[in-house]
Amino acid sequence: MTERGLASRREADAWIEAGWVRVDGQLAVLGQRARMDAVIEVDERARTQQARLVTILLHKPIGYVSGQAEDGYAPAVSLIRPENHWSGDRSRQRFHPGQLRGLAPAGRLDIDSTGLLVLTQDGRIARLLIGSETRVEKEYLVRVAWRGRGRMPDEQLERLRHGLELDGVKLRPARVSWQNEDQLRFVLREGRKRQVRRMCDLVGLDVLALKRVRIGSVVLGALPPGQWRYLDEHERFV
Repeated sequence: MTERGLASRREADAWIEAGWVRVDGQLAVLGQRARMDAVIEVDERARTQQARLVTILLHKPIGYVSGQAEDGYAPAVSLIRPENHWSGDRSRQRFHPGQLRGLAPAGRLDIDSTGLLVLTQDGRIARLLIGSETRVEKEYLVRVAWRGRGRMPDEQLERLRHGLELDGVKLRPARVSWQNEDQLRFVLREGRKRQVRRMCDLVGLDVLALKRVRIGSVVLGALPPGQWRYLDEHERFV
């Protein structure tokens, strides 16, 4: 297919996996060799749908890692299956296996955290969300317990907002406020490894639960845990 100029190697593999390629009237399979004079037919959907790089929003539950499988825990991408596609998804896109090719998390959520995780085939979106100079806000709801007596002093809240360092690097200012008596709202413009948990530890707070509810202008909303939807064509992170 590449030699005939029908598709790139990556596109050809994805189209074959999706069942969009026939050779001499028969469905093609990956690795199949075709005669030079073989008739190769490509479904029209390959030109309209597969050419679009997909971005998927997942409500990651506890017990899944964001990236590669580790210590017996499954990666979040393993949840991207037709049966987990949210029925409330308003996107007109339809799932096919080729959409899993090159799909990678744009950012991380640790195994004990839940909430919005972005997986994308689009390198531009990945750079926007996780590049060293990213300014895209990430919002978290964090249930905490103060290790001392009574309520956490206001000066410790101010330290969370501005005044902490991690790994010898001063953190960017953060917006931190109480949502209720045991839950804080964090809004960050950076994403160091386990940043919210480590920030809380530095001021004497134990994190009991952590949920990411927004990345830029895209919110978790009503997406149920363990389910996913497509980023709508009208949605933008900034």
